[in-house]
Amino acid sequence: MNDMPFSIIQKSRLEGESRLDADYYQPEYLDLNKKLQALKTKTIEDISESVVSFGAYSLTSYIEWQNSGVPYINVGDVHEGFVDLSSVKYISEKADEILKKSRVSEGQVLLTMAGTIGNAAVAHKFPKKVNANQAIAKITPSSSISPYFLVAFLNSKYGRLQTQREIVSSVQANIFLGTIKKFRVPIFDEKVTKNVENTYKDFLNTLHSAELSYTQAEQLFLNELGIDNLQTEIEDKFFTAVINLSEVQEANRLDAEYFNSPCNKMLLKIGKKQTAGLSELAEMTKGVEPGAEAYQDVGKLFIRVSSISKDGLIDKTQKYISEELYDEFKNDYQPQVGEILLTKDASPGMACIIREPVEGIISSGVMRLKLKDKINPEYLTLVLNSMVGRLQAERDAGGSIIAHWKPEQIKNLIVPILPVSTQNKIADLLLQSYHAHKKAAELLEEAKLKVEEMIENK
Repeated sequence: MNDMPFSIIQKSRLEGESRLDADYYQPEYLDLNKKLQALKTKTIEDISESVVSFGAYSLTSYIEWQNSGVPYINVGDVHEGFVDLSSVKYISEKADEILKKSRVSEGQVLLTMAGTIGNAAVAHKFPKKVNANQAIAKITPSSSISPYFLVAFLNSKYGRLQTQREIVSSVQANIFLGTIKKFRVPIFDEKVTKNVENTYKDFLNTLHSAELSYTQAEQLFLNELGIDNLQTEIEDKFFTAVINLSEVQEANRLDAEYFNSPCNKMLLKIGKKQTAGLSELAEMTKGVEPGAEAYQDVGKLFIRVSSISKDGLIDKTQKYISEELYDEFKNDYQPQVGEILLTKDASPGMACIIREPVEGIISSGVMRLKLKDKINPEYLTLVLNSMVGRLQAERDAGGSIIAHWKPEQIKNLIVPILPVSTQNKIADLLLQSYHAHKKAAELLEEAKLKVEEMIENK
């Protein structure tokens, strides 16, 4: 019989607690309490000017998405340590005024309350106006504590344990604002707090350098194609097109949305450039689906759609499978260095290149691209993630509830072929971005580790 962790809790220790479920008293949570009780701590409410979301779900009816305007942060935009505004949605100035209680201010700490719960980030060098979803807590720290230290703590093991302990599930897992206010934060002297803050700021600056290199690569690509201003042009989505019967038959589509798509305007713009179909550049196979019952908390990676980003695989969203399943599938479904993974379901059109060996297999929602040495793999990955790839994926993908991009459609994706020298320049910038991202990840871990060591060594 396997030994299982358990805790014996005296009834007197339950007084004042609102939870009686066994999970709340797991040994790791009791150890957390013991460590924090040995330190000087204050609640988040004590060290904050305010802790709010906005909670008025009825007001969301005023939201209409726009191509520009006031950035509106959703839970998925808040990652561990930073907010990604690159794919954020936008609302109007009028909607922002109606939702003014949910505005985000520079220096606030954002903490996700649903979805991926417990991601914390600082509003750092934000635009003047930003708004946010009701499932994001907005903590305005007082002058007594650094927001950068607070975020490092919330993302550390001891901050995460407090979040995990308080998650409740009914229809959707979430944590409540009142609970967040009661989270305990260790109070250290200014010198050590400043040390954590500086490391965290180094992380943000390095991350910014990574994003800058990526932006330069993408801008070079769009400039070379002559479509750097296309986004402005296609915001007027309605333009007249005369379609031949043969085009209707080839596309197997009759809907105006397909032929009136901004993608067609983009393809007309790049039509004079050398291009190739994706199937000419890569062999493509899709992954496997062993079933949700095969998921484990540890083991070998099971790479899903949510695991893939333009910057690489996202560790925090991984699932795992057993060694036995991995051995069964690895020969056919384990990606190799230099290959590209491309999502075809749910969020179709996201690509990442495999730069380091991976022990894992890909899910059925992911396509594996083995290149034919006709194109720089770094360059092709950028093409797939750029406007050129994204618009084709948006036009072609169908599905009433979940979007599906058919393999036959993916094979026909049009890829511009720029000169090798230009491809290599773009690849160099992408590699600079990759190495800066790795360094940034190391700095974030260093900031969290410093907090954890201070707690453990007291």
